[in-house]
Formats: sequence, C-alpha cells, structure tokens
Amino acid sequence: MDEPIRQGQRAAMFSLAINTGLAVIKLAGGLLGHSYALVADAIESLGDIFSAAIVRAGLVIAARPPDEDHPYGHGKAEPLAALAVAILLIGGAAVISYHAVFEIMSPHQAPAPFTLGILAAVIVLKEAVYRHLSRVGADVGSTALCADAWHHRGDALTSAAAAVGITVALIGGPGYESADDWAALAACVIILANGTRFARTAIAELMDTRPPDDIANAISEVARRVDGARFVEKVVIRKVGPWLYADLHVEVDPELTVRRGHEIAHRVKDAVVGAFTNVADVLVHIEPHAEDGRPRSSSG
Repeated sequence: MDEPIRQGQRAAMFSLAINTGLAVIKLAGGLLGHSYALVADAIESLGDIFSAAIVRAGLVIAARPPDEDHPYGHGKAEPLAALAVAILLIGGAAVISYHAVFEIMSPHQAPAPFTLGILAAVIVLKEAVYRHLSRVGADVGSTALCADAWHHRGDALTSAAAAVGITVALIGGPGYESADDWAALAACVIILANGTRFARTAIAELMDTRPPDDIANAISEVARRVDGARFVEKVVIRKVGPWLYADLHVEVDPELTVRRGHEIAHRVKDAVVGAFTNVADVLVHIEPHAEDGRPRSSSG
C-alpha cells in the first residue's frame, strides 16, 4: 500500500521542480519581451508550484497508517489536496482573465519575437510532464496527481494560445498588440472548465460517491468464485485516497456453522484483496441463502 504513495510523492516533487524553473523563465521572458500572455503563463506556473506542494503534502499525510482516530487511514487528505488544486486552477483563471481584460483596454507595446521560442519550449515540456503525471496518477489512483497533471496541460494550453496571439500581433503589426491578451483570455476558459471538473471529482470522492459499476461488478465476480459463497447480494465501495474499501453481503448455506461461515468470509476477503492491488480492506457480512435456491431480497 505504501508504493502507490511513494510513486505519487516522487511525481509531485518532479512537478514542483519543473514548475519552479519554468515560472522563472516565463516571468523573465514576459517582462523583457512585453508579453502579458507570457507573464500570465508565469503566474499560472507560480500557482502550479503551490499546487504541486499541496499535492505532495496531501500524499504524505495520506501515507500515514490508520490510528485510533482515523481507523480508515488518512487517505482523504489526497482528495482534499485535489480540491485545493482545483480551487487554485479556478482562481488562477479568474486572476489571469482580469488582467488580460485590463491589458486589452490599455495601449501597450507588441510582444518581442523571442517570446515565441520560450513558448514553444514550454509547450513541449509541459505536455510531456502532463502525460507523465497523468500516467502515474492513473496507475496509483490519485485524484490529486491527475488534477496536478491538468495544471500542466492547462499551462501548455495557455502557452499555445499565447503563441498564437503573439504570432498574430507580430504579423498584424500596429493595432494587433492585444492579440496575445485575447489569447490568454481564451485559454482561461479551458483552465476554468478543468478546474471545475476536478473540483467535482474531488468533492464526489470526499462524499463517498459510488465508484463506477464495473469496479463493483469485478469485485463481486471474484467473491462469487470463492467456494461456499453462493451469492453476492450487495457490494458497497468507498474510495479513500488511492485505495478502495469494500463492504460485501455474501450469502452462504444457512445450515453452516458460525465457524464455517466465518472461514468463508475470510476466504472472500483474501480473494478480493489478492485480486485487486488497490483494495485496502474488505468487510464481509454473511447472510443465509434462501432454501428455495433463490437469493434473498436485500434488507439494507
């Protein structure tokens, strides 16, 4: 169970290092090259630094083992970190939009051509980081890492929009100086949409929203294959950080002894935990199977 957290922590540190370097480069290039879109990009990267630090802190806390006050562990720190990152995305989009509108309304110098080279390098690097973090986030089941990955994708989109805007400003000449500001404003729409999406995902996880049915069906199928388990009446799953906790209602022969039923419950638990690396624990409730061979109706 510790390895997914360690993978996530390494990915978060990598994200932190990349964001720090790019923020400095983009801020210097934007100020020297008179490109507000590039300055806005740098501001977004500064937010990325904070978000990467939050993600790492959330993963560190999530790695703590269960204790008396937290019997299910500390995994909820991970979606809390994801929610914080989503709020930063939304806030960053609002700040950049405000300043972009201000720049559009204020006459200013056209961007310098060298800013396009900076943006091209940023786009390539940010997209590569996005793909890396997305893969790690999906592998370890980390909502926070996936949100942080989209922070990088958002940065790449902002940079791409800025590159288009700067190109228009340079080709169009006088009167087109604000093209990169319009580009920054357009990119904010994408950032805002993804921030909202990840906020909803994090809130759903914090509220113990039911995972997709295919997960429950897969767990139920494994449980049904255990000798002595006649029917799986109910599967309830909660996601706690990168791990799943499952509650199963398993029907067995009503004539079995308590000891025998207890043994079947342990075999079901061992089978499910062994089949799914992200399942931390399984609670099995044993119920009598109907004597006529039909499963009992759920009593809740």
